[in-house]
Formats: sequence, structure tokens, C-alpha cells
Amino acid sequence: MAIYHVAQQAAVHGEGTESAPFATINEAAAIALAGDDIVVHEGVYRESVDPVHGGESEDKRIVYRVADGEHATITGAEQVSGWRRDDVNPNVWMIELPNAMFGTFNPFSRTVFGDWVVDSSSHAATLRRQAQGDAGLAQAEVAARLDGSETIVQDGAEGVVDVAAGEAAKAAGDILADYPEPPVCHLGDVYLDGKSLYEAFSLAEVRDPQPRITGHDHGSWVDALIPDREGTTHVWYAEVQGDANTGTTTIWANFQGADPNEHLAEVSVRETVFYPTRPQTNYITVRGFELAQAATPWAPPTGDQVGLIGPHWSRGWIIENNDIHDAKCSAVSLGKEGSTGNNDCTVTRRKSGYQYQMEAVFKALRFGWHKGVVGGHIVRDNVIHDCGQNGVVGHMGCAFSVIEHNHIYNIATKHEFWGHEIGGIKLHAAVDTVIRANNIHDCTLGTWLDWQTQGTHIDRNVYWNNTRDLMVEVSHGPYTVSNNVFASPLALDVFSDGGAYVNNLIAGQIRLIQVLDRSTPYHFPHTTEVAGSMFVYGGDDRFLNNLFVLPAGAAPENDDQHGWCFVGHGTRIYNVRALNCGMRGVGEHGEIPATLDDYELLADQTVTGDEEQFREVPQPVFARDNTYLGGARALLGENGALVHDAEATVTVAPDGDMVALTIGLADNTDDADAGAFGTGSVVRTCDLGTPRVVEERFEQPDGAPFVFDTDIIGGPRGERSSRGPVATLELGQTTVIWR
Repeated sequence: MAIYHVAQQAAVHGEGTESAPFATINEAAAIALAGDDIVVHEGVYRESVDPVHGGESEDKRIVYRVADGEHATITGAEQVSGWRRDDVNPNVWMIELPNAMFGTFNPFSRTVFGDWVVDSSSHAATLRRQAQGDAGLAQAEVAARLDGSETIVQDGAEGVVDVAAGEAAKAAGDILADYPEPPVCHLGDVYLDGKSLYEAFSLAEVRDPQPRITGHDHGSWVDALIPDREGTTHVWYAEVQGDANTGTTTIWANFQGADPNEHLAEVSVRETVFYPTRPQTNYITVRGFELAQAATPWAPPTGDQVGLIGPHWSRGWIIENNDIHDAKCSAVSLGKEGSTGNNDCTVTRRKSGYQYQMEAVFKALRFGWHKGVVGGHIVRDNVIHDCGQNGVVGHMGCAFSVIEHNHIYNIATKHEFWGHEIGGIKLHAAVDTVIRANNIHDCTLGTWLDWQTQGTHIDRNVYWNNTRDLMVEVSHGPYTVSNNVFASPLALDVFSDGGAYVNNLIAGQIRLIQVLDRSTPYHFPHTTEVAGSMFVYGGDDRFLNNLFVLPAGAAPENDDQHGWCFVGHGTRIYNVRALNCGMRGVGEHGEIPATLDDYELLADQTVTGDEEQFREVPQPVFARDNTYLGGARALLGENGALVHDAEATVTVAPDGDMVALTIGLADNTDDADAGAFGTGSVVRTCDLGTPRVVEERFEQPDGAPFVFDTDIIGGPRGERSSRGPVATLELGQTTVIWR
């Protein structure tokens, strides 16, 4: 085993010894072999590390690590100086850079592009709505300016909104008049003292930027507030002229009073920071770095999913104890590579994205997508933040992996662009993947699991202050959700079948959606071998020992729903959907089967045809020993349900390096006592049955049965422990739930 040393401040390029270190990490990466260590010393390394070789096994890896007690940064940005002040606005500065400094990849000429991009500039989309006099948007922005509330209740509010809408329409029209068509975000970024600026689309806007208040979230259909409103006036605009060798890139930036020549001013240059060119570069560990500022492209499941760091269709990587931030799109990629498709729908328009994604699954099976060949990674103990699309992304290459104890925040909250692949964690085909003990907050969507969520275990995570917490889409299970805290307004987006929810706090709405136009694959247990394909009827879920809360101030429950989705607090929403959709054999108030046996009996009584009739039979939903607070409602016929209608509050807040939970009930009933949450027995695999479609047990990735005998912080859970994620939860008591 060899140990190579790297020191950015080395006077000369040495031989990799401690006394004569390499000056760049890539010098070591070119020669390191299985069993070798690369020790990186203090410094800022402006390079993209491309490991030539991988390790041979779990026990014979190549390890890249920061020297003990030192700080090493690998960045995709370059410092630039020689900025010249603008003649019109003294806050604006300009710099002209040779295209040659970017090589063949100039992020200021590359755009956010690919399958399922909806708004290539959310800012431009908002301006267009303002110019058209969108009253809903005007109300949201006026409310934000007044007090941050979602609705306006002050006297004369209607007039305030009308005036604001008129003023906004004129201002937006003036800005749009100078925009190119269409305005599209680029992969480049400008940074001042490490903080990224916002992209503008004209020099006029750079000279007179207006605060950006909201960005539309198409997933939840809300105009979400942009947290860093003051920062939105720090903007840049670029023009690229000429070819890659002799042309120039000119950047104008409004630094709002700062002199970029006296601060650290950087521009992104490289697509990646640590990413092998060659797939099957296996068993690499990356530990202890700051990894930052990569111009990563949009990463849909049908694309070449490039990340700031990632294994590139390899196996057995460990990415741990790093500070990973400012990826334009995705930070950690455990995704697929380009030979199985690369945005073919957007490029060719020959077939739908859905069809190309289905083809990608079968192509990947011919290109190594098997256990022990691809996947099996560990991503743990990292801080991942301030990225435009994802903290962790992956299609198929994420299978058999563990994503554990990461702190993920500020994902897609700049609202510069939006597409159907955004989330703190966004995985497709996360077969037998464990997502455990992560702290995920201030994201547009905390975790999005899409297609083939089978054998997946979401365990002991804390979700709070997100627009949405967890979404499971077009999957058939079995997937298991246990000991989590879901504290955002929209807690669960359930577009799937076959879920088991055990010992969770669900303090937001559940949204249920059937998907009858996309049949998606499922697998033989614990493999990637495809066993079949199926639509999502909705249901076939089970809920045991959960704590549901309708928080004070939330809208009351509504049974008069008839749209494409159904939303409510608690499991009663399954009854509401069945009744209002006119499903076969539903009871007078929406009663539905509780077990698979009940379902089969109902199907036998009501179905005389095939697929078109089976989809009208309500799938079973099993609920037992759940507690419902503040107006959240139980499934009809649930055994062991405990209901307290007193006003309830849920507070999840940081406490230093920890996160704490407090639940309160209005102290005006007998409910306000230590037993308000109820108790429940230890849940096991044998309590959960099997999903109707997949016919695989709810079990651990190695096939061992579940025994849920610990809580969110690892405390023991007995036969009479509190329902919800904390075994010893007490009313009004502040409890640490993540550290």
C-alpha cells in the first residue's frame, strides 16, 4: 500500500511523498492503485479530480482523505480579477474573460436543458405572470411584503393587491422587453466571497435589479417564497462571443456596493469536482473535503446524470464527512450514464420521456445494472446544501445503497429554474436502498422516490420547513417508512401503492393520486430483474403506530373533493377518495377493504372484466393503533384509533447542532396529559402483510425481517411505548430527534 501526499502550496511538483508532495490531486489520481491512500493537505484545489483507477473490493479501496486537522477545498470555480466599474451604475462591474480558460466546456454558453425541465427560468416565468396581471401571484407577493403570510386579511387588502398587480405588471413588462426569447438559465455562476449570485437576462436588469419575492413550485402549485430576498438583487449577466479558442465571455455583475477586486470573486468553470471519466471505477472513498461550485447539468432519469461528485456507474463508493455545496444542479450523483439515453425525448421528440425511461431500464440491464456490479454506495455524515436541483440524485446506480446521517438543506430554494426532478434526495429505482437518519429541511421537496421504489427503507429522518417532505411516485412497493418526522405543510405525496408507515409523526397533509396512464416496472425480490409492470391504482398501504396532526392554523378537512388529487390530514382521506371517485363496492361513507382477503372478496363480487374494472376496485388500506390530533381523522373502521380534537401545535427547531421536537395540545380538555399520544406494540414484518402486486415481504435489504424495536434516536421501544417516532414522547416536552 502506498500513501501519496498532495499540497497545493508545494513549491514544485514533487513525487507524492510527505516531504515532496504532489501539487495537484490529479497527479495522485493518475497513479493510485487499489489499497493506496491519497492524503490531501491544506489548500484550495481548483481542479476536477478524475480517478484513473479504482479499488478492488470493500477491503482494498483507494481512499482520498484530508490530512488530520487541515481543511482542503476542491472547487469547480476560478478566481477572477481585473473587474472594471460600469459607467451607468457604480454597483455594477464588468470583466472580459477568454473562452480558452473554459476549454471545451463553457458553462456560460451551456443551459439548463433536458427532459422534464418545466421552467428553464422561473424568474422569467414569474415576470410573464406579473405582466399578465396574475391576481394570485400578486396576492402572494403582497402578503410576503407585509408579513410573510400566505393570505391577506388586512382591511382594504383587495385594493392593495389591485394596485400591486398593476405596478408589478408594468415593471415586469419593462424587464421582459429587454430579454432574449426564450430566457434560459445557464450552468455558469458568479460568486462573491463564496456566495452565488442570481442570473439576470439583460444588462438593463443587472443595472436595476428588483427583489425577487416568489418562485412557482409546479409540484405543489404554490408561489413559494424565496428565502434570501435581499440576495436576489445581487445578479449577473453574461454574453459569449466567438469560438472556444479565440472568443470571449463578458460578465456583468451587480455586487451591491462591494468591490470584486477587493473580495474573493469567482466564476464557475468546471462541470464536476470529483468524477471519473470512465464508468466502473469502483471502491473509492472520498472523506473530509469541502467540495464546491460545479457547473453540473440538469440530471433527469433519462440523462447522463453528472454530479459535482459521483461514481459514474460504478460500485462501492463511500462519500463521507464532506461539506458539499453550490452545484448548479446536482451535488452527489449515484445515477446512470449516457449510453442508456441522454435526454432523447427533448433532443428528438420521437418518443415520450416515459418511454425512453422505460427503455433505459432494459438497456441498463444489458450494461451492468446488477447487484455487485453497479450501486452499493454509502453517502454518510455529509453536509449538502445550496444546490439548484438535488442534494443526492440517482437513477438505478443508487440501488443497494445507504444514504445516512446527512444534513441536507437549501435545495432549489433560489427558484432559478424548475423541473420534475428536484429534491433534497431524488432517486429512481432505489431498489433495496436505505435512507436513514438524515436532517432534511428548507428544500422545495425533501425526498422524491420515483419508479421502482422496492425494498426501499426510509427510516429515522427529520423533515421540516420544506414545501413538501416525502413523495413516492409510480411505485408498487414494498417500501417502508418508519420512525420519521414529517413536519412540513405537505407531508406525504403518495402516487404509489404498497407502502408501510410505522411509528411516524405526520404533521402535514397526505396527498393521494392514482396514476393510470403510466405502467411502471417492479422486480423479483432483492434483484434488478424485472418481474412485471403495473399502473398505480392507489392504496394498498398500511399505517401502524403513527401520530397524525392537523396543526393549529391549517385549513379544516374537506370531504368535497373531486379533482385529480385528494388531500387531507390522517388516513380518512383514503375513504374520501374512494367515495368521491365512485369506486366499486365502496360503503355508504367510503368504507374500503382493510386486508388483501377483503379486497379479493370485493373483486370477486364486483369484477366481471379485466384491467378497466380492476382499477375501479378500492385497494386495501390497513390502519391500526394510530393517534389523531387537532382534527386529523382516522380511517373508517380502524382498530385502536385514538382521536383528540383539541388544537395541536408541532414545533421542530434547531438546537445548536441538534434538532428538537415539541408537541402541544390546547390545555382546555382532559386530553392534555401524558397519555395523549397513546401506546402501541412493537411492529414486525409479520404485521405488515405483502403488497398486492409485487408479492414481496416488507423486510430488510438482506431479507431479514423487520422488528421496529428502536425509535428515531435509537432508544428502545417496548410493547407499550408511545406512538410516533419517539418511544418516550410526552406532551409539551422538548425532545432531541436528530444530532
